[in-house]
Amino acid sequence: MLKLLMMMLFMIPLCFKKNSFWLIQFMFILMTFIFMLLGSFNYMWMNVSYFFGSDLLSFGLILLSFWICFLMIMASGGVFMMNNFYKLFLFFLLVLMILLYCTFSSMNLFMFYLFFESSLIPTLFLILGWGYQPERLQAGIYLLFYTLFASLPMLIGIFYYYNYYMTLNYFFFNNFYMFNIYMFICMIFAFLVKMPMYLVHLWLPKAHVEAPVSGSMILAGILLKLGGYGLLRVMNLFIYMSKSCSYLFISISLVGGFLVSLVCLRQTDLKILIAYSSVAHMGMVLGGIMTLNCWGFSGSYSMMIAHGLCSSGLFCLANISYERLNSRSMFMNKGLINLMPSMTLWWFLLSSSNMAAPPSMNLLGEISLLNSLMSWTWMTMIFLMLLSFFSAVYTLYLFSFSQHGKIYSGKYSCSSGFIREYILLFLHWFPLNLLIIKSNLFMLWI
Repeated sequence: MLKLLMMMLFMIPLCFKKNSFWLIQFMFILMTFIFMLLGSFNYMWMNVSYFFGSDLLSFGLILLSFWICFLMIMASGGVFMMNNFYKLFLFFLLVLMILLYCTFSSMNLFMFYLFFESSLIPTLFLILGWGYQPERLQAGIYLLFYTLFASLPMLIGIFYYYNYYMTLNYFFFNNFYMFNIYMFICMIFAFLVKMPMYLVHLWLPKAHVEAPVSGSMILAGILLKLGGYGLLRVMNLFIYMSKSCSYLFISISLVGGFLVSLVCLRQTDLKILIAYSSVAHMGMVLGGIMTLNCWGFSGSYSMMIAHGLCSSGLFCLANISYERLNSRSMFMNKGLINLMPSMTLWWFLLSSSNMAAPPSMNLLGEISLLNSLMSWTWMTMIFLMLLSFFSAVYTLYLFSFSQHGKIYSGKYSCSSGFIREYILLFLHWFPLNLLIIKSNLFMLWI
């Protein structure tokens, strides 16, 4: 694991070289494929060096991080064209990637916590430095304080655990169990905010709307997955205890997912709609993890990977429309099929994946989560039906409202998509639908 870390550290000076924008992107692609070849598809820890290592769970998420980061550079061509401090932009992006790499490959709970919190700082700078409206300051503060407020109890919980068992290594989590309700709340609350669970999700729409396209991609693609990854790791400690508490979190996540789906139907801003749909999807993931069964864990993992690619692609599409029309309002972005017919195909493909149409990974994740929640209790069926139905409804609303209808009269000229944008969307959609062929990796990692 250290070889890729060293490679990224030595890439930092390259960021400040003149015209290095596409070179850095090429290096990210190279690292993605190097890392892909490092994987041996068994369930044990691999590439172990010092306190870094990866099993299949962290392998998939590190690969997703590399993939999304190189797509972020591709999507942010405007930063380079406008010469908008692009060297600094690359620097923050690289620091963020290093921190995410360390987060997912840590084999120690305290090191995970350290890098988990550190990844907040470059994200904050991306929002504050390259965001659009002046409200980005408020969005940044929201993001920072929501996460920090929730994470400090977790730090106390980690020290408490270490004091008792004298180890924080994931490897030993199967041997030591905790039976303390306060510890349970302390340890998982940070992850619930990061997911985000309904009731503590208010930082997410604000942060998404004010972030640049790269900020939205990394938030939807990777940072929401930090919460799910943390829960999958920590739940081993509370496997007996959470049987009595999980009904609360499953209820909140399913009812909250349904309510957020209704909120989606009232949105007029493309980005807010996509951001709220993330909350609804992550509600299902949280429900699956809290059932503590094999279907739930596998389904939530595959749903996290699928959602990372799908949601990131939708944010790219929203940004492509924004660059043409200078507005994210759905009243302005009407009838885009007349202006950009080729782009409508990508809107359709990514929207259909978002509502879990086959053969996307979302379908696999959703079927597994349905199985796990229904086996937990049949009463979840009611809200699962509503969730599945309304996810199709708001995705169709997003697609048909933006692509069809009478074109906005104030629009007088428009360019169709660039090749860079088509490749960007293809690289989101292709792995999302290709990975279903190798779905045993997502279902058998436990």
